Amino acid sequence: MAVKVFIDGSEGTTGLRIYERFEGRDDIQLLKIDPELRKDPAERAKMINSSDITFLCLPDAAAMESVSLVTNENVRILDTSTAHRTNEGWAYGFPELKGQRELIKNSKRVAVPGCYATGFISIIRPMVEMGILPADYPVNCSAFSGYSGAGKKAIAVYEGDEKPADFVSPRQYALTQQHKHLKEMKKISGIDRTPIFTPVVDDYYSGMLVTLPFYTDMLKGIDGPEQLRDKIAEYYEGEKFIKVNEFGAEAQSNGFLAANVRSGWDGLEIFVTGNEERVVVNARFDNLGKGASGAAIQCMNILLGADEAKGLNL
Repeated sequence: MAVKVFIDGSEGTTGLRIYERFEGRDDIQLLKIDPELRKDPAERAKMINSSDITFLCLPDAAAMESVSLVTNENVRILDTSTAHRTNEGWAYGFPELKGQRELIKNSKRVAVPGCYATGFISIIRPMVEMGILPADYPVNCSAFSGYSGAGKKAIAVYEGDEKPADFVSPRQYALTQQHKHLKEMKKISGIDRTPIFTPVVDDYYSGMLVTLPFYTDMLKGIDGPEQLRDKIAEYYEGEKFIKVNEFGAEAQSNGFLAANVRSGWDGLEIFVTGNEERVVVNARFDNLGKGASGAAIQCMNILLGADEAKGLNL
């Protein structure tokens, strides 16, 4: 019997991508809301409580409202907003973290990670768990993202005929250090300090590069990038969605790492570079894939007991 799935917020970028990924799946029955009633609480409540699984692809306030509409205790919620990512009672939707897959499998409330947070946590959490990175390390992170994560209005400007000159350039933002992903980046990683975070949106559609630099003399048991690479690879051994590249892999692209080359892919790859004194770790992935809709589908597959990669591109 097909699982009944409702996407609350199917008109947004993430909702549309989730919808597209259901094409050809005979194990899913999509419940579709009348477009004229998609913001009507009563109709949304009807659809949510008629589903087995509901995806929330909404702004935070609307996502919280949708959760309040649940009366059917069997409905499982996958929230792609920021609203519940650090809340008690919600499983964080990053299955590759130790113990997290089982939490997701047994939960009725799953919060899908933020895109920047996915790259950050993929690097920092293993280092903290393995005792390599002290919890009080002053973490500094920079990141590049395609404009697809910037919202409908910004996408329209980027793709419009009268694009302003500054939209052709990389644009740094969240300059007050108040980015909405910081809360989960700190909590899920297990670090004591909120990291300094410098995100940049650039003039390409999708793809993300999250960069973290470290001094090896402030790490424990690490004397260079090759050793750190091997430790992170050990942490993710057997995980099909995360690939830790061999040391020196950046030579295949002449020593460059482009943020957009994994667009359309649903995995995440890690590069460890540098020297004995200073190490740089990069996570590269699609902000709409492992950073959003791909992660949501992976979590749904876990809830259903299906192959985690079903409907995804690896």
